[in-house]
Amino acid sequence: MTPEQILTLCPRAGDWAAALCLAASEWEINTPRREAHFVAQVGHESAGLTRFEENLRYSAPRLLQVFPRHFPHADAAAIYASRPERIANRVYADRMGNGPEESGDGWRYRGRGPIQITGRDNYRLCGEALNMDLLARPDALLEPGPGSASAAWYFATRCLEAADRDDVSAVTRCVNGGTHGLAERAAITKRAFACLA
Repeated sequence: MTPEQILTLCPRAGDWAAALCLAASEWEINTPRREAHFVAQVGHESAGLTRFEENLRYSAPRLLQVFPRHFPHADAAAIYASRPERIANRVYADRMGNGPEESGDGWRYRGRGPIQITGRDNYRLCGEALNMDLLARPDALLEPGPGSASAAWYFATRCLEAADRDDVSAVTRCVNGGTHGLAERAAITKRAFACLA
């Protein structure tokens, strides 16, 4: 996989293309199948390697759709609508190693990087693997080097088996926790495989 190939798939990737290639090689994302799934997933998660921070600017109606467990009625959603920090602190409270809503961990450890590392536990584990203190410096994942390394670490530690089977649905569940955007991810994977093979 070369930076030029990534730029063919994600034309606005800029410095991220070379950083992703380096990170992929360091984490054994080194076969056409693994590379295609990796590039497709990070491309989808980051809007073509252009967005590296979770967008939490939800309207009240959208909060009811996306997070019904946390916003069971319109009144609750209205209080949080268009307030990303408050939304993150509520929906990520008391899970993934985060403290309660008032701790601020949900916002501090919101999704960052091309694969959206989320939650205190994932920031800690990723930081240990990369020899970085990501708990103290979570915004490092917005930079091409650390952000690409975090994506490669996450993919290599959770998704290689599914990628080796060429199972787009399973890879998507590894990355996203569900199958959100599956059709688009499958189409990008197919294009990536054609470009990288």
